[in-house]
Amino acid sequence: MTPYDAAKILGLSGNISPEQAKKAHREACKKYHPDINPAGEKMMKLVNEAYSVLQDFTGDVKEQQTEYGEQLNAALNAILNLSGLFVEVCGAWVWVTGNTIQHKATLKAAGYKWANKKKAWYFRPEEYRSRGRGQSSLEEIRAKYGSSKPQGTGHDRLQAS
Repeated sequence: MTPYDAAKILGLSGNISPEQAKKAHREACKKYHPDINPAGEKMMKLVNEAYSVLQDFTGDVKEQQTEYGEQLNAALNAILNLSGLFVEVCGAWVWVTGNTIQHKATLKAAGYKWANKKKAWYFRPEEYRSRGRGQSSLEEIRAKYGSSKPQGTGHDRLQAS
């Protein structure tokens, strides 16, 4: 995960210090804790990964940050109980594979988009623009950004990898 993606998840922008990252991490932990949020386990993995990137980071993130954490949380909660889906977090994006045909309408309504070359659904905020133009395969994305498969999704309760 890049510092830019980590800052998006924690809702930070501008000049970032380790102290600001720690404060944002604590606030996000309170907001997305599994005891109060159905998609909390997935969100906490993202929040913790974002903090691990920013805990020693000092620098500037120039672009205005959106409420990416909130949008991501809503998108995950929308598909949390759908069977047959494999949810995978690569960097700050969520990829969904498996038996997605029967859940197409729900995925679209939750803001997921279809990536034809990858044969997978993905979530990102509307205003985010990818620079890659879809040239990377899902395997290349996994290698570059890492991959975790959160528990609590689909029929087989995927474990973190």
